[in-house]
Amino acid sequence: MPTMDDILEHIGEFNFFQKQTFLFLALLSAAFTPIYVGIVFLAFTPDHRCRSPGVPELSHRCGWSLAEELNYTVPGPGPEGQAFPRQCRRYEVDWNQSALGCVDPLAGLAANNSLLPLGPCRYGWVYDTPGSSIVTEFNLVCTNSWMLDLFQSAVNVGFFIGSVGIGYIADRFGRKLCLLITILINASSGVLMAISPNYTWMLIFRLIQGLVSKAGWLIGYILITEFVGLSYRRTVGILYQVAFTVGLLVLAGVAYVLPHWRWLQFTVTLPNFCFLLYYWCVPESPRWLISQNKDAKAMKIIKHIAKKNGKSLPTSLQSLGSDEEVGEKLNPSFLDLVRTPQIRKHTLILMYNWFTSSVLYQGLIMYMGLAGSNIYLDFLYSALVEFPAAFLILVTIDRVGRRHPWAASNMVAGAACLASVFIPEDLRWLRVTVVCLGRMGITMAYEMVCLVNAELYPTCIRNLGVLVCSSMCDIGGIITPFLVYRLTSIWHELPLVVFAVVGLVAGGLVLLLPETKGKTLPETIEEAENMQRLRGSSESFFKSSQNAKKFSNIFIESGPRKRTRAVQTCAVQGSAVQYWERMWGNRLYPTSRVGVRFKTSMMGNITIVSKLQMCLSFYLAIPHF
Repeated sequence: MPTMDDILEHIGEFNFFQKQTFLFLALLSAAFTPIYVGIVFLAFTPDHRCRSPGVPELSHRCGWSLAEELNYTVPGPGPEGQAFPRQCRRYEVDWNQSALGCVDPLAGLAANNSLLPLGPCRYGWVYDTPGSSIVTEFNLVCTNSWMLDLFQSAVNVGFFIGSVGIGYIADRFGRKLCLLITILINASSGVLMAISPNYTWMLIFRLIQGLVSKAGWLIGYILITEFVGLSYRRTVGILYQVAFTVGLLVLAGVAYVLPHWRWLQFTVTLPNFCFLLYYWCVPESPRWLISQNKDAKAMKIIKHIAKKNGKSLPTSLQSLGSDEEVGEKLNPSFLDLVRTPQIRKHTLILMYNWFTSSVLYQGLIMYMGLAGSNIYLDFLYSALVEFPAAFLILVTIDRVGRRHPWAASNMVAGAACLASVFIPEDLRWLRVTVVCLGRMGITMAYEMVCLVNAELYPTCIRNLGVLVCSSMCDIGGIITPFLVYRLTSIWHELPLVVFAVVGLVAGGLVLLLPETKGKTLPETIEEAENMQRLRGSSESFFKSSQNAKKFSNIFIESGPRKRTRAVQTCAVQGSAVQYWERMWGNRLYPTSRVGVRFKTSMMGNITIVSKLQMCLSFYLAIPHF
């Protein structure tokens, strides 16, 4: 039967319908940014000190400046290991007593301020910021700082659980239904978080956002890659992630204008309700419908796409399958990700690479210490680094494929981390440059793993495969802060050594995956298993124009029985035939009726072909006819 890629060649691989759908889903990608990295602005920790009753009045009476008030009333830096006692400790002094003077008011209480007793911040804190964050509102500092870690971990835990659970639901009940449900829950929980009365409710709603938001983003990615044709799949996959980078820039601007976390959360959440209009704008994936044997619904959507693109669907392509080809509806299972050897290998390598991308991406940001005096500019600069990475992918991916650029980007990131260990501290500019090179490399790897992940799994488990594998990046996101901050206390360069080893290993494992450049998306588990077998002598045979002509002549000049016998005798694998047809069919018979007859013959035998195993070259079998 004709594949979805065959149909898209006739009705448009990236015409009006696909461009419109991409625009809709790209907005969804950009809207995911505040959830993934919004904690930078929602939970920023400004300079702070203990609140001491009586200090404001004394400062006002004496006419102190802010610097004088801090010098007289706040403890100074403590011993090593307690660098900022002023943030969590206060002088145990009654600042309301009238005996205190305006010049060194503590001189009469002790010969040295360091001898004065210190106590905890019983009366709260004073924050040096014109805005607000969840840290300033709920006092998540000092002994309560673990509550901020919990807030961030809750999102990643939600990402992890949601990726696995909702991925299964999307493959079982459809992409569109699952997408709309995640949008509704995400928008509702985001608004409820903005009006949460206390920390507990805020944490609950943040967890719910984590459960659905990342899964919704990945479902949008799956949808757009299933709507477009083979030659545009990689482009929309990269641009979908570029939309996320654009969201980073927009978030920095919105956060600058709205420095109060509740208004910021409310503003970045409201647009999500508009995405519910996708019920009328974005149809279900025809690839998923075909995998579920819902051919009538799939054909209806295909005709809608053809109409939107101003194309007509040929009569020969309006039948998606014969009665004898209809089998049981395929239900996705987690075991499908590890049941067969090739898919099992793909799953393990992809999971490790998702984990590596998350650890290095977030770890390098933390290690470079981007949180400086201007949080908005630091965030903006870090976002701009991702554009050159996307550009390099678009330039190289069609020329050399997916595998080698992906492996190289991991290795560059690992090598850059390792090189940074040996660069002396006085060459600060060189050190920062090399670390930025590593950041660009891991950004490329992050975008590549998302692209290739969708291309290695068959339709029936594609969404489940992407979401399960990508859940490992959530595990990486949970442990990265501990990895960076704990290891630096042992040796400052130790995190870079770990990053280097992890990145170099990831690059080597990528080389074990099959190349997906120019290959159609696998529709069945058998096709996914056979992706790496089209290599060596069989590939060189089908590249031969002489053998190609002989193969095509047999299909064209013989009847159905002899064509079937030809395929069975030669045991030609389906992926090899598809490869041959794509490479030579149009070149030998570009626009003639012979070419049409050849394609028709191929489609009539493709079901038989896809079930066979490769054992002999076609040339050796020709004397049997």
